[in-house]
Amino acid sequence: MSPDIAHIGIFNLMLCVLLVGIAGVSSMIYSLGFERDLLVGTVRTFVQLFLLGYILKVIFELDRGVVVVGVFGFMILFAAWTVISRVKKAPIPLFRSVFLSMLASYMVTAYAVTAFVIDVEPWWKPQYFIPIGGMIIGNSMNAAAIALERLLGELKGRRGEVEMMLCLGADYREASRKMVQNAMRAGMIPSINAMMTVGIVFIPGMMTGQILSGADPLIAIRYQIVVMLMLVGSTSLGTLLIVLLVRKRCFGRGQTLILTR
Repeated sequence: MSPDIAHIGIFNLMLCVLLVGIAGVSSMIYSLGFERDLLVGTVRTFVQLFLLGYILKVIFELDRGVVVVGVFGFMILFAAWTVISRVKKAPIPLFRSVFLSMLASYMVTAYAVTAFVIDVEPWWKPQYFIPIGGMIIGNSMNAAAIALERLLGELKGRRGEVEMMLCLGADYREASRKMVQNAMRAGMIPSINAMMTVGIVFIPGMMTGQILSGADPLIAIRYQIVVMLMLVGSTSLGTLLIVLLVRKRCFGRGQTLILTR
């Protein structure tokens, strides 16, 4: 450990739990019902992150590409399941379309950043690939869930409009074009807003972490620029693939709109 990095002991971590305690007391006073969620969330934060730390230590020591890519694939698998769980009453099976879209878009983005932008050798070097891949998945999956929810909601709410266009000779792409546009906008707005405000309204997590670890702020800025741009790219690519694949599955043979399980 670098001597310039302040050490955080277990007692210090426990002090931080007091902040969650304040939130719990507020929830009790105003009958918000978040006490259990706060308790479970705090315990899971400790357990999951400490477990992640030990797992990453093993992965870094193994330093094998197949292990790194396998871990990345598992992360995407869990992310796809999380995205689908956020979509209430999905009218069609979604897992395959969502997983394949996320796997293709996130893998391409992570590979491009490590192999060409940061120029790591080898490109799957775990110290770079897993943290970068994790940031891509964590940020892009939220956009995917928002876009998917919007797409299915609009197809349900505007079913009459879609079916009328189909009856007038439009294909499923033309009939659902507006829904696709609205879903894409909904998914991409958060990442675009983040680009507009970064460095003015907030200091991003990666840059903050590097500065706290003693890195030159100018170097940290370059890494953060890479992160912000790659997140916009992965968000747009992943959201586009998911929306298009799911949109296609919403229409059956004869280009009829399917909105039942």
